[in-house]
Amino acid sequence: MPELPEVETVRRGLLPVMEGVRIAQAETRREGLRWPFPDRMAERLTGATVQRLGRRSKYLLVDLDTDETLIVHLGMSGRMLISGHKLGKFHHEHPAPEKHDHVVFDMKNGARVTFNDPRRFGAMDLCPTGALDDHKLIRVLGPEPLGNQFDEAYLVEALRTKNSPIKTALLDQGIIAGLGNIYVCEVLFRAGIHPARKAAKISKQRVASLVPIIRDVLSEAIESGGSSLKDYRQADGDLGYFQHNFRTYGREGERCVTSGCAGQITRITQSGRSTFYCPQCQR
Repeated sequence: MPELPEVETVRRGLLPVMEGVRIAQAETRREGLRWPFPDRMAERLTGATVQRLGRRSKYLLVDLDTDETLIVHLGMSGRMLISGHKLGKFHHEHPAPEKHDHVVFDMKNGARVTFNDPRRFGAMDLCPTGALDDHKLIRVLGPEPLGNQFDEAYLVEALRTKNSPIKTALLDQGIIAGLGNIYVCEVLFRAGIHPARKAAKISKQRVASLVPIIRDVLSEAIESGGSSLKDYRQADGDLGYFQHNFRTYGREGERCVTSGCAGQITRITQSGRSTFYCPQCQR
């Protein structure tokens, strides 16, 4: 499942071909994905201009001049692919439609943006822009980890009474929006915190130390283009590269990268997800 860095990387890839550009033609090639598309979605999108291309947590937000916002979730295998745009110049050559090309946006500038999703766990919805914060997918989200509302005082208070493992607490989208399994593993390794420790039992100082670490890990991943595991690709089809910087994730049985540590990375299962950590470095 793409996490915040992957979605932010896709957003940045789409900016030059979508933001400020009119959707000349929108086409839906099935009735829906994870759930049905909103009524007349293609008709409502056709002719609209993208005023702003944003992101909230793991959702792409396409603000339109029709006072509606298109909410896009990539799911497990969704990709937003660009064609008709090469080396900063537009041309009108597009590949033949593929089996899993479910939604197509032909932009006024000649670019085509295709939502391809083999597993069909992605989703799209339309919402009045003014009511976006009250949408069922958005209203449950906590603060953005790279935003001003996420700071040491907030996190200390949010975790003060949480008796769940710290790994589970950090994955709670109501506490922090956008963090997923991969990056929580990396954050806890850098912080030296065991993933099974009860969140409420960790000192305020150590909880506060998580904030800059979370920001650093996410920022590094965004600059590297996210992580490519299985289906994820950037908007231009290229791989992300942060997976080459993993210190714990997917490294079960390998030696810890911490200088002087002879430990090996261990994998456990928490809430149905794999957790990777160093038993010697993380306490």
